[in-house]
Order: sequence, then structure tokens, then C-alpha cells
Amino acid sequence: MPASPSTARAINDRHALRLLQREGPLTAGQLKQLTGLSRPTVADLVERLSVSGLITVVGESGEQRRGPNARLYGIVADRAHLAALDVRTEGVLVLVSDLVGRVLAEGSAPIGGDTGTGPALEQAVAAVERTVERAGGRRPHTVGIGAPGLVDPATGDLRDSGGLPDWHRRLAAALQERMPEARVTVENETNLAALAEQREGAARDRDTFVLLWLGHGVGAAVVLDGALRRGASGGTGEIGFLPVPGTVTLPSATDCDGGFHSLAGAAAIARLAELHGLPPAERADGPGVAVVVRAAVARVTEAPGGAAGAGPAERFLDALADRIAIGAASVVSILDPGCVVLGGEIGQAGGAVLADRVAERLRRMSPLGTEVRAGRLGGAAVLRGALLTARDRAQDELFTPPDR
Repeated sequence: MPASPSTARAINDRHALRLLQREGPLTAGQLKQLTGLSRPTVADLVERLSVSGLITVVGESGEQRRGPNARLYGIVADRAHLAALDVRTEGVLVLVSDLVGRVLAEGSAPIGGDTGTGPALEQAVAAVERTVERAGGRRPHTVGIGAPGLVDPATGDLRDSGGLPDWHRRLAAALQERMPEARVTVENETNLAALAEQREGAARDRDTFVLLWLGHGVGAAVVLDGALRRGASGGTGEIGFLPVPGTVTLPSATDCDGGFHSLAGAAAIARLAELHGLPPAERADGPGVAVVVRAAVARVTEAPGGAAGAGPAERFLDALADRIAIGAASVVSILDPGCVVLGGEIGQAGGAVLADRVAERLRRMSPLGTEVRAGRLGGAAVLRGALLTARDRAQDELFTPPDR
């Protein structure tokens, strides 16, 4: 059954808006070429979207051309502001952007582990409000939050997780109360990192891959056929709890000590580096241990006579690759994703040197061909993924063309 004229107009308008989001400003002629629509149809949709305030003329194309055909149309970026949060055990990072993702302001708030739930919530919400003020004071249309732990797929709420501070679980409600007009969403941090790496980072050409997060803790995100897979309880990718050889105990339902976390979490990697005679990390978290890994990679790549002359750094990276490959091989054997991205601060710091070592071990451990890539966005991937999620939700609502 063919679409009604109003439905066809809505489809064409939304397609044009998505192209403007992806490509940036375009002329009517470029929209015609990219959409395959007729010139009159494009002219009509440009008029509709302009009248509705969704797009506007932002410049002209070419040095010599002038007139209607040279007009560049772009999304009205200031139609809405967005906020994104990266919630960590030690604090929160915040950014505010316009509707096309241009960052307007950034902020942060360290929150000590001994801070009570009420004061911690106040500090986190205040950090968001300060960042909003620096961005011009306009309340955000949508707020995207990335946090560790399980997100209930039925309710969208962060579930109570052992080892994580209580203020994490209550932050979305506190922000909703302070900003009742905003749409507040929560997503697991590793899932957001995978979204960012797929849209803007190492997995742009992949619709099926696994992101292995290597930061303060470990996690995995699974993208199959272009869709993020969360699982029945939102727990797909909780690889920190995976029982693995090389640990002295087994993980429990409330504690991942003894699981893969005990081999590849930041504290475990810091101890591994010290065992191989490398300088200790200043902090046993993702950014702190990434400094040690980056230095080891530099020693291997810059050593006279090649990597073999790097000594302790070479042995450390080999041992680290052995550990990472254990978790990666488990995921590969079940999902056969064809590609594993080593994300987080530590995955980015290891670069191709570490990724190639993990890939070589996977070739020995599994018959399934798997490419291993270093993440490009590092720890920034969570915040970027939260922003992309907020932008998608806002645009889905705001990019509803007028019914004309």
C-alpha cells in the first residue's frame, strides 16, 4: 500500500534532516542529488522545514555563484541545548552542546568516596547547573547519562549494583527533579563507548563488533548487525564477572574479584607493570595506568634495534596481551564478532602495539578470524556516547516536520 502524501512528506523531510545532520550544510541541489527526489519535491521540503524553524540559510556555496541555487541550508543548531554526563566512582564529567553536537561548555566535579549520598547528589547536580550557565543558561532539552552498572531494560533505571556509590542510582531522578522539562536517560558507560566508537571512532566501518572496555574496571559492549544488544536484564557484556584462569578465587553475584576484572582491571595492570620492573602508576585507575601502558609502548617502539631491545616493557606488554586475550577469546568463541575494539583509556594507550599482540594470541586460541583494533576515543568515548544518545533523542522529537 503506497504511503499517503502526508506520510511521504514526513519521510522525505526526516531523510533530509538526517542528511543535514550527517553531512553538514547542503544546497537544495545537493539535497536533490543525495535524496534522489525531484527538484519540486526538494523545494517544497526546504520551504516546510524553513517555515517550521528546523533549518535556515547558513551561507552560500561557491565563490562565483549567487542566488537561490547557491544557498546553503543547515540545521538550526540553537533550537535546543543538550547535556551529557560521564558518571564515575570518583566524580562526574559534564558537557553541554547545541543540537548538532558543537560543545558549548564543559565541567566536572570530584566526589570523594566518603561523601554521603545527599551531598554527592548536590555536588553532581550543581556541576551540571554550572556547566549549563557557562553555556548560556538555557535549560537542556535532553540529558544523557553514562554510568557503570546495569541499566534495567524495562524501566531505563540504573539498578542497584554492589561496589558502586548510591548517588549513581539516584542521580537521574535528582536531575529530573531539578530540571523537570528535560528528558533524562541513563545508559551503561561501556555501551555508550561502543556507540561513540562506531559513530566517530575505530568501528565506523563495522556493524558487528565487540568493544572491550579497559579502564578503571573492565566491561564489554556487543553490537550485532548494527544494534546494541543489552540482554534480558541489561547485563550483556558484564565481562568483569567472567570466571577465568589465573585468579585465586571465583567472582560472586556482588563482587567481580576473582573474575576477569582481577586480571585486566586498572589495579591489576598496575601490579603487573610493577612486577615487570616498570615505574609504578601514580593512580591505579584508568587514566593513571594508561600513562604506564603508553610509556611501555613508547619504549618498545623507540628501542634501538626494534621491540626486542625494550626489555621489561616488552615483557609487560606481552603479559598484558596474554591477560586481555583470555577475556577476548571467551567473547569471540560465543559471538564471532569479527572485530574486537580495545576501548577505554588503557586500550587507547596500548594502540596498535597492544592490539596486534592480542590479535596474535587470538589467532592461536580461536579458529574464528578476528581483527583487533585500538579504540580511538579512549575515556572520552563515554561522554561522547552520552552526547550522541541525547542528540538522537532530541532530534527524534524535534525533527518532527509540520503536518502540511
